[in-house]
Amino acid sequence: MFLQRRTPQLPTPEEALKGRPTPEFTVPTHHTVLGNPLVGLYPEGLEVADFALGCFWGAERKFWQTEGVWTTLAGYQGGYTENPAYEEVCSGLTGHTEAVRVVFDPKTVSYAELLKLFWESHDPTQGFRQGNDVGTQYRSAIYTHSPAQEAAVAASREAYQKVLTAAGHGAITTEILPAQGRTFWPAEGYHQQYLSRNINGYCGLGGTGVSCPIGVAPAEG
Repeated sequence: MFLQRRTPQLPTPEEALKGRPTPEFTVPTHHTVLGNPLVGLYPEGLEVADFALGCFWGAERKFWQTEGVWTTLAGYQGGYTENPAYEEVCSGLTGHTEAVRVVFDPKTVSYAELLKLFWESHDPTQGFRQGNDVGTQYRSAIYTHSPAQEAAVAASREAYQKVLTAAGHGAITTEILPAQGRTFWPAEGYHQQYLSRNINGYCGLGGTGVSCPIGVAPAEG
């Protein structure tokens, strides 16, 4: 077992674990709740969003419970290590977040609505932690897949910061970067839809209680 650093700090590319050319495990083919394939190619007309908001067990459940979401997938993103394993990510030496890939039908649920769920489901002001979960892998992050997503994120972040500040909270620390060049590595099978099999399993998510303004993001298209 790897030891977590006392003070969380992102590794440099040179410090990061090198990983491996192929994964050490296989990923289940289908979502245990929604019944759809976990890993693409996905049907035409669907879109992809990538979010990190703390432990991915509870984060994934938030999204699969949302109408219009076609499938969700727990994984690792935003770091340097190829095909990482969970223990490596928890060591703080891969640079990855615990992320959730959300595949959704924009005709049923908009990206702006997913952003609202993202902001309200965790505390985006905590840096390298989420509640009692401490480590760089628990940082808040959004990895965008298009200029439209990037614009929507910027607008929602600005709007949410205003209401957070008014409520006495600090600055948003969410990492906002393009998904391009930041591979989403699927997590081990036992992490996928974990809380569907472990009804009373651990979920460390907790929002600020501050509502994110609706309709602040520009419409896609």
